[in-house]
Amino acid sequence: MVPAWQKGIVKQIEQATPNTRRYWIELPEQESFEFRPGQFITMDLPIHEQRNKRWRSYSIASPPNGNVVELVIVYVDRGLGTNYFFHEVKEGTQLTLRGPQGVFVLPEEIEKELFLICTGTGIAPFRSMLHYMDKHKHPNKPIHLIFGTRTQEDLLYYDEMKKLEAEMENFHFYPTLSRENWEGHKGYVHQIYESIAAGKTEAKFMLCGWKNMIDEAKQRILALGFDKKDIHLELYG
Repeated sequence: MVPAWQKGIVKQIEQATPNTRRYWIELPEQESFEFRPGQFITMDLPIHEQRNKRWRSYSIASPPNGNVVELVIVYVDRGLGTNYFFHEVKEGTQLTLRGPQGVFVLPEEIEKELFLICTGTGIAPFRSMLHYMDKHKHPNKPIHLIFGTRTQEDLLYYDEMKKLEAEMENFHFYPTLSRENWEGHKGYVHQIYESIAAGKTEAKFMLCGWKNMIDEAKQRILALGFDKKDIHLELYG
């Protein structure tokens, strides 16, 4: 059943990186908004006459916690949805949304080593999953978050993820930059998960980001000897 449309009110906006913002949205019609970490909500934005061309979906970046959700949105030049968010939406703006939706969710039991591979705002569903696991002391096999961006200033939630890595058992964080030299990993996400997964026979891969990254990752993971059923993906854009 498709969830009903409901009201959302923007409670807080924060500039996260030069081209991304964090939006906290309250759902006042519910005391608690229940969802599985990794799911998304769909917005009906006033950007087109045709209703289905007004719909934009965004992964929830926060874990389940009351009736407020966090979204992280990147500015896309000539993107109707992001132009509306960046130029029209203010604290107090009322939005129309529905959710939760989606099957790109945290497995109920983590029985295999888990690779969370993302670029840009593709980190959003993984942040939700990781905070949920940390809060509930979710037992797990090793989890590898491999996050690719261009430069250090694009590293969303960097301090948060480093803190989780220090506190959360079996969690490893691999930020990697493609356009800047620094003390951390350099290049693209593919080299990171290939080096960790090489020689392994069992693992699960969750991919979230732009189509080009996901298409290449699927081929590389299959070439490592894993099966299609080991790969779960969520496309952005």
